[in-house]
Amino acid sequence: AGIGKCVAMDLARRNARTILACRSRERGQAAVEEIRAATGNPAVVLRLLDTSSLASVRAFASAVLREEQRLDVLVNNAGVTGLPFAITSEGLEQTFTTNYLGPFLLTNLLLG
Repeated sequence: AGIGKCVAMDLARRNARTILACRSRERGQAAVEEIRAATGNPAVVLRLLDTSSLASVRAFASAVLREEQRLDVLVNNAGVTGLPFAITSEGLEQTFTTNYLGPFLLTNLLLG
């Protein structure tokens, strides 16, 4: 939804292979179908990613590096605000992990 969906729509309109990295399979798949229908680009795909989980970030990055020939653009725009204080299963504060640590790790894993 929001900025991420708009960016994905624009990339797909430019005929780019576009990977939507989403926490929710249902919402992500709905976005993929909407973007494909609006752009005519079949190369819009969904991959699950939860940046509050470093294990999820590592699994996502590993799959991208294994399955994709190259990565030209990475847009880190997901984030949360206003959540109650919570600790992730990995022992990290949830908002900080979601907004900073997860995207930072993802970017660094995909650089190589």
